[in-house]
Amino acid sequence: MIAHEVLIIGAGLAGMRAAIAAHDAGADVALVSKVHPVRSHTCCAQGGINAALGDDDSWEAHLFDTVKGSDYLGDQDAIEVMCKAAPGDIRALEHMGCPFSRFENGRIAQRPFGGAGFPRTAYAADISGFVLLHTMYEQVLRRGIRLYQEWYVTRLVLDDGVARGVVAIDLLTGKLHAMAAKAVVIATGPASRIYQSSSNSVDCTGDGMGMAYRAGLPLMDMEFVQFHPTGLRNGVLITEGCRGEGGILLNSDGERFMKRYAPTKGELASRDVVSRAEATEIAEGRGIDGFIMLDLRPIGPERIRTNLLQVRELSMDIAGVDPCEAPIPIRPTPHYFMGGVRAGVDGRSPVAEGAYFAGEVSCISVHGANRLGGNSLLDAVVFGRRSGEAAAAHAAAHEQLPLPESAVRDQEAEIAELAGRDGDGERQATIREELQKLMFAKVGIWREKGALAEAVDEVRALKERYARVRLGHAGAVFNTELPQVLETGNLLDLAECVAMGALDREESRGSHARTDFPERDDEVWMKHSLFTRGDDGPVCDTAPVTITRYEPEVRTY
Repeated sequence: MIAHEVLIIGAGLAGMRAAIAAHDAGADVALVSKVHPVRSHTCCAQGGINAALGDDDSWEAHLFDTVKGSDYLGDQDAIEVMCKAAPGDIRALEHMGCPFSRFENGRIAQRPFGGAGFPRTAYAADISGFVLLHTMYEQVLRRGIRLYQEWYVTRLVLDDGVARGVVAIDLLTGKLHAMAAKAVVIATGPASRIYQSSSNSVDCTGDGMGMAYRAGLPLMDMEFVQFHPTGLRNGVLITEGCRGEGGILLNSDGERFMKRYAPTKGELASRDVVSRAEATEIAEGRGIDGFIMLDLRPIGPERIRTNLLQVRELSMDIAGVDPCEAPIPIRPTPHYFMGGVRAGVDGRSPVAEGAYFAGEVSCISVHGANRLGGNSLLDAVVFGRRSGEAAAAHAAAHEQLPLPESAVRDQEAEIAELAGRDGDGERQATIREELQKLMFAKVGIWREKGALAEAVDEVRALKERYARVRLGHAGAVFNTELPQVLETGNLLDLAECVAMGALDREESRGSHARTDFPERDDEVWMKHSLFTRGDDGPVCDTAPVTITRYEPEVRTY
């Protein structure tokens, strides 16, 4: 049996930040990741990370913008923790060697982002996530933190409500391992691969959410899935930094249409507003072959080549367009989960002692119904650090206990049963593809009762088919099909929660837009949704929203 005081599951920005914090607090720490750390999804983040660093900005202004952006569903006490911590955490990254872009006076450069009252998004050209991820990896190597890479974690092991560790497959050998820990931090990222043409990496399959859900931990606010306004035809992202630098959106008439939807902020309204505006333009016939045009020419070739170098490269490679010369065809693309495993401001699960969650796998409710651009990397850094510190403190106060012997035995039995199915079963790829098309068509930007009810039934039908899925390859050594089958099981469970939450929430709020309930309903729906696994699917409940400073108002941009 492998044993460490603190196990971090997931080696993206949140996971590595948690590992560094736990190590620096004196804990014996190990990172477990199904991919090499620098291949984590964080490397896809382009635009930047928010903090009130400017002389005319403040954490209070950041707090208000985030509360408003959340459509008032974010817990304001948690948002305050994040916004207060932001400047110190950004400077800590700077001191670790993160190469932020700079103003001429040497200070960290910041650009405007949607929904913000100040230019508070610190950036490194348009590869911000890439440089943050590599900075964290350097720090992990510097500290000699143990790394189990290309290990796939299959289950979180709880014993009487206490986290004891995990079970994981070493993909190189196919061997199952029991990994004991005093505290477990799960930072495995989102589940946006429930959708077709997502901006997320192919490994964003909701593994941490799925294992927490199966272990009986509640998920929260799963119906809120953000569609980013500017995705290329295959879902690859074009950063919001393009609009922050001065890019504009045009319809087929050459009209800068966002002024009709957001008279004050225009292209820099919140993401849900911009995405719905684009979808409306396309639906009403003012798109171009299903796309809207993002025109970067007002920025100028020099700034494009300096501040948006990756955007230019992606545009030329995928869309066949040099943005220095012509507009880029873009459309909304599934991008971010505001929902996740319910957790507190230290990442702690309220129902499982020793279990912590950080990054997009978690729902600490700092994003509510809609996340502001630049707050996701901040969420990962702040709550990654806090969860690592809290996990180390928990480990210091508790004894090491072994995993129950049944944990590995039960997992072995499940895999053996799967490998032993006859040749009549389906392959997982067909089921996953049908799920992605279904969710994109019926639980997308626009939602209504009939389609949502159909989606719930169809997801359940897919789950019944999944129960008979078979492995085409039963070998042990680097059997990549096995984790793919398990990933699809996670996606099905989580898609059911998303569809049920969207069906139940009879209002429009943030990223959740019901055509049959077009208005926000604070009297009935100013509350979080909770999903706990039951015998026949999710058991739905609600929890109150924490309001401290700002009473809900009509949200306009």
